[in-house]
Formats: sequence, C-alpha cells, structure tokens
Amino acid sequence: MRHLLGIFLVTLLLSASDATIEVVKKADSFASLAIEDATESFESTASRQFLKNIISDMNVLSLFNVDRKHFVNNYDDSSVSLETRSFDYVLRYRLRNDDSGNIAVDMKLLHNDSVMMEKIYKMSKKKLLVFVAHSIAYDINDLMGAVPVDWMKKKVVFSKLTSPGRSEIVIADYTLTYQHTIIKGALNVFPQWANNDQSAFYYTSLAGDIPTLYKMDLKSGNKEKIATSDGMMVCSDVSDDGRKLLLTMAPSGQPDIYLFDTITKKKRRLTTYRGIDVNGQFMEKNKIAFVSNRLGYPNIFSKKLNGGGVEQMVYYGRSNAACSAHNEYVVYKSRESNNEFERNTFNLHLISTKTDFIRRLTATGINEYPRFSASGDTILFIKNYQQQSSVGIIRLQENKSFLFPLKIGKLQSIDW
Repeated sequence: MRHLLGIFLVTLLLSASDATIEVVKKADSFASLAIEDATESFESTASRQFLKNIISDMNVLSLFNVDRKHFVNNYDDSSVSLETRSFDYVLRYRLRNDDSGNIAVDMKLLHNDSVMMEKIYKMSKKKLLVFVAHSIAYDINDLMGAVPVDWMKKKVVFSKLTSPGRSEIVIADYTLTYQHTIIKGALNVFPQWANNDQSAFYYTSLAGDIPTLYKMDLKSGNKEKIATSDGMMVCSDVSDDGRKLLLTMAPSGQPDIYLFDTITKKKRRLTTYRGIDVNGQFMEKNKIAFVSNRLGYPNIFSKKLNGGGVEQMVYYGRSNAACSAHNEYVVYKSRESNNEFERNTFNLHLISTKTDFIRRLTATGINEYPRFSASGDTILFIKNYQQQSSVGIIRLQENKSFLFPLKIGKLQSIDW
C-alpha cells in the first residue's frame, strides 16, 4: 500500500535572493525609484545583502521602475543626492546597532525632497534582516494604497529532496534568503501550515512502515501524531480557522479525500470513486476542488462538503493536476507536451467558476504546486527548469512572475 504515496510523490515531481522577472508587464507609466544607502558602520556583507533584498522586494511590488545602482547619501541630509534628483521617489535607509544590542534600520521615503514616510525597524539577528526589507516594502505598498501584500511578511514552509529517500523541511522567507531547517533525515514531505500565525505545520513522514501525519509545534518543538493510513496520508489543505483538514488517504488501496476535524479527531470520507481522488482544496460556498482520474486522465473537479454530485471544472488539456483554490478561482498544473524522448512542459493555468476564460500563467519548464495567497491576488509555486529548482511568485493583477532559485536540493512541495 505504501508504494501509492511514492507514486503520488513522483507524479507531482515530474507531472537566491535576486528576483528574476519571467513575464514583464510594460512599466513605462510606473514612477521611478532610487535607493540610497546611508549605512556608515555596519558589517559590509549584511549591508550589501540588505540592499539586494530591498531592490528585489520593491521590484516584486510592481509599483515602481526600480534602479539597481548603489547610491550613497547621509541619512539626515534634507535633500536627495545629485545622482538621484531625477527620480520620482527615493528610498533611503541606514543599518546600525542600537544601545540595546539590536539591529536598527532607519528608513525614509522621499518625494520632491519631502519625507512621505519615516520609520525605525528593529531585529535581533542579522539573518532576519530580510524580513525588515519585506516589512519596508509592505509599508510602502500600504502607503501607496496598492493591493495588500500580507504574504510578503509571512514565512514559507517547504520540503526539499536532498538525496534518494531523504528530505528536509525548511522554513524560509519567500525569497529563500533566510532558511532554517526544522526536520531532516528520512523522507518527510508535504508540509502545510496549521494556522494563520504560522506557529505549527503538518507534514507526512515515511520513516516508518505506515505513512503518518504529524503536527509540528514550532514554539515548543514538540510533534504530535495526527493520523496514519496504509498507502497514502497527505494533508492537502487546512481551513481558514485551522479546524478542518482535507486529507488524502488510501486505507483500502485507492486514494480518496477525507475531511478531518482537529478538535473532535473524527474524519469523514468525501469521495468514493474506485480510482484516484487526491489533493482536496477548500473553495467558496462549502465546496472543495480536487484532482481525479475519473475521466481516464487527471482532471480538476469540485464537490460540496455536505454531499451531492461531482462537477467537472476544467475542459482544457488531457493531464491536469496539482490545484489550489481561492473563492471562485482555481489554479492548476497542466501538461502542455507529450514527448517520450524529452522533458515535458507543465504550465499553470487559472480559471474562474463564473466564466469560461482560461489564463495561462507560465511558459516553460515544470511548474507545479501552486498556492494562492490569503488575498488571492498572488500565487506561490515551484518551478523546475534546466536542472534548477526555484520558488516562483506570480502577481496576477500586475502580470509579473518572479523566480528565486534554491541553491541545494530539489523542491518537493511548499506552502505559505
């Protein structure tokens, strides 16, 4: 039975701090932005990395044409430098050590030599400075009245394959600049955040004879066994309140989707097809989306939690899988080629349950494991292309995609 989970894992796999723009929207109308470094005495490596993080984040915001040059100025100067005078906006920052032993980052945003915003950020460790860069970008985005980017300040959790039969579960920022390995050894896969404050996550362990779902508490460091199942045991989605889980289990040989209550510890079977039903995702109006081969090939379907029939959602493509849902929208992976001698292309597509429109989001490589942000305007995904595994970010309204490469290992699954 256990080999089913291995097959499922292989199917998903086959079916870093600088952002690389993959799809670029015309930005002639964007305001220009220069970044002035006012740091005087701070560790140079950390300072250079912080500048790269700021430039990357401001590019991802997609509000400005960001100049990548390293401009220097005094923090307290009332005007911008001669080199940056032609820019619409100037972001000036200074890294320093404060009297309490913390790292302080002073920041101000200037427009026409007037300070639009000024703020001090503090962090205890240098390796966490990237989250200060994310916070600065978030605050500027909020000042500009743009679509919220709460995801920018959150952490991601991912599993990466390090060698045959071994993996690591890592917590990182979305650019992979900060990484902290939580679990290593054996094969631990499919991590999923357990709550909105990201204090715990679920994951599947294949260390024993039976696939086992665990919950890891990051505050205490303790792990709790949640459920086991012969064949397959994967938590594919968690409800917004953290109480309900969608599990893929195969106790009788064929995988089906179950609804699990974390309070009562009771589960309810949602699908009963004599085939493959996997990857359940919570949708709008008490519905779920999931992947099934009930047409003879993988495709996306929906079903109400309280019963009723199954509805086909996608009518394009002959191999559609790895979906994620947000309200009426679904993003899924679709095979775009069928070449037995070369690596096939798997692209991400976006559909709405209210229209027939299909929007392709990627163009090359193997793009998989899409995850909507809480607001639904941004998609996180994994891209494998030319022996490189990367985290991808798609800004849907801005029509831009950014890649952040993983230096060591291969990404297996991811959540934010």
